[in-house]
Amino acid sequence: MFRFLLSALAVAVTCIWIAAPGSASADDATTYPIVIKHALGTTVIPKKPERIATVAWANHEVPLALGVVPVGFAKANFGDDDGDGVLPWIAQRLKELHAGKPVLFDEGDGIDFEAVAATRPDVILASYSGLSQSDYDTLSQIAPVVAYPEAAWSTDWRQMIRLNSTGMGMAVEGETLIRKIEAEISEAIATHPEIRGKKAMFVTHLNPLDLSTINFYTTNDTRVKFFKDLGLESPKSVVDVSEPGKFSGSISAERIDLFDDVDIVVAYGNTKLLSSVTANLLMSKMPAVEKGAIVILGANSVGTAANPTPLSISWVLKDYVALLAEAAGKSTRKSK
Repeated sequence: MFRFLLSALAVAVTCIWIAAPGSASADDATTYPIVIKHALGTTVIPKKPERIATVAWANHEVPLALGVVPVGFAKANFGDDDGDGVLPWIAQRLKELHAGKPVLFDEGDGIDFEAVAATRPDVILASYSGLSQSDYDTLSQIAPVVAYPEAAWSTDWRQMIRLNSTGMGMAVEGETLIRKIEAEISEAIATHPEIRGKKAMFVTHLNPLDLSTINFYTTNDTRVKFFKDLGLESPKSVVDVSEPGKFSGSISAERIDLFDDVDIVVAYGNTKLLSSVTANLLMSKMPAVEKGAIVILGANSVGTAANPTPLSISWVLKDYVALLAEAAGKSTRKSK
């Protein structure tokens, strides 16, 4: 069916390629076929891909950062303030590349295989995703697919860049991009030494009306992995309850004393959530909550980019670090 779609439903969408200075020699040095092993199988890319599609969250940021506009990528379903399906840092990068908006895949009900097939890709990038084996097998009928290396939704931003850039035949350029982002992070945290060494916990969406359960991201999640980049540490309590292969976990709020070693709590929510947490008989006993060392992230660019991706890091880094630094300062105060 998908082979038919490739010919019958083909659209006139082309990849815009804007090579960085000096990138030609690195690109010419790539040897084909490229073989990539990942959690769902082995992908073979026989020649330089010209038409690049991406699925799932943020994979399109790698080609965009490297000067390539994909023929299609996933529509933003969180943090999209104006509802156009494109996050602000993506819109800025498209403008820098003098490119229009590519095809956006609506993944509200899962991967839109027909829409992906219609863009006639040479490769499909999905190194940060939750693809099932069935998803992978179906997409592989369309084009070679670069999937995640170990577990679903656990690929950190460096791995995302390395895998996706390798799938594009631009591994050298990918390493250059990683070094550039690392330098930006080092510069941002150098002005806030109070962050270094603090133990941070990232809580998932809490229900202000029911705080009987604490849901949190484990040390396998990219948001928590990013803490290390910022000089933060994962408290032993979170490390101990992080199950292999799972990016989230939960415990009863009656066991809140487990998290007495947490200095900073980061959570998605709003002022109503903050009020509920600080007033709750159980959660208010958590030292970080008692001291007010809480960072509340909304459904905005800062909240979205707390899950670090190749383009969002630069966009939000200073604001995010400033919020963490404010909380770090509160964590040093004596409990009320």
